[in-house]
Amino acid sequence: MIGKLFEFVGGLYQLARLGVLSGFNFRTAYWQWRLHTAFGKGYPPGGRGEMIRAAIGYGMWMHRLRRDRWI
Repeated sequence: MIGKLFEFVGGLYQLARLGVLSGFNFRTAYWQWRLHTAFGKGYPPGGRGEMIRAAIGYGMWMHRLRRDRWI
């Protein structure tokens, strides 16, 4: 339970970090590429809620990758 919460907070941190690194400009080629590779046509069929869940999942995955890399 605590591990999942730590992973969730770490995921939010990674998303914020990525946002800062990209200058919060979400219309760049990188963000468009991420959107299309994640959802195919560019947007999930589930709407905004699905996009938020997917983004948090991506942040949690980034957190696990970065954490495991340094342990």
